[in-house]
Amino acid sequence: MKIVFKLYASLTQYLPADARTENRVPLEVPEGSTVAQVIEPFGLPQKLVHLVLVNGVYVPPAQRLSHVLMEDDVLAIWPPIAGG
Repeated sequence: MKIVFKLYASLTQYLPADARTENRVPLEVPEGSTVAQVIEPFGLPQKLVHLVLVNGVYVPPAQRLSHVLMEDDVLAIWPPIAGG
């Protein structure tokens, strides 16, 4: 099944080089793939996987192992951001 995987801010470096300018990459993943299964091959440090959204809806850390993605979902991840 096809999904779109987006990484923002400092996480874009974990995308393939040709996908970094748009911060997104289309992916073909097996049916029944979870958020955690899609993230794992990209080698993102767990402490940097802060805000996770599927189609704009927040996925809490406790649900990332079990939240199953569907065809055409958009999985977006942001690192922690400091400011003030």
